[in-house]
Amino acid sequence: MADRDTDWVRRYWDRSAGAYDSSMGLFERLMLGDGRRWIGHQAKGDVLEIAIGTGLNLPEYPLEVRLTGIDLSPQMLRRAKQRAVLLGREVDLSVGDAQKLDLADGRFDTVIFSLALCSIPDDRAAIREAKRVLRPGGKLLLMEHVRSPRRSVRVIERLVDIFTSRFQGDHMLREPLEHLRREGFFIEHLSRSSLGIIEHAVARKPGPTGGASVSSDGGG
Repeated sequence: MADRDTDWVRRYWDRSAGAYDSSMGLFERLMLGDGRRWIGHQAKGDVLEIAIGTGLNLPEYPLEVRLTGIDLSPQMLRRAKQRAVLLGREVDLSVGDAQKLDLADGRFDTVIFSLALCSIPDDRAAIREAKRVLRPGGKLLLMEHVRSPRRSVRVIERLVDIFTSRFQGDHMLREPLEHLRREGFFIEHLSRSSLGIIEHAVARKPGPTGGASVSSDGGG
């Protein structure tokens, strides 16, 4: 079942790749704000972006980071490669499955999920793989749309999820924070915006730097 779901998601994003950037325009303006800049400016060292899509985050990464990007969809990845060329951005891009990464243990200083976990069939497996490829003390950056803590908003999300999960593989009610905690990450920063739908988190893999207390600015 998992492989069938993954194949369905790949085909969906291959079909949708050409219209993705334009379809994201309104959502970006209303919901994300400077979220992509927030992601990019915290990336350090050897960086992996999982489900890099068409590469919308590429302009925000510091030039000094060593960037790797994987995506399930060859068509999305083709557009990311075009964007990288236009930006003069050196990046190692390849087709890959977030649920079973073909990457060595402990290879990266930073791993990034940016509007990705909502569409990965097994989101906990993706977080587990992110932890595996992070170095001890490495940092996971997350910007996702999630299950809102506001009951009235969740009611709407549940209604929307009936259609998006079935026809787009896009899940409205996920909460990656639960998986991060189960996998033993230390949550260093947590914030929510847009009625609690958009979540930003910085989580650190246990290692030499130890844990840290969470900072949060809530969110509404």
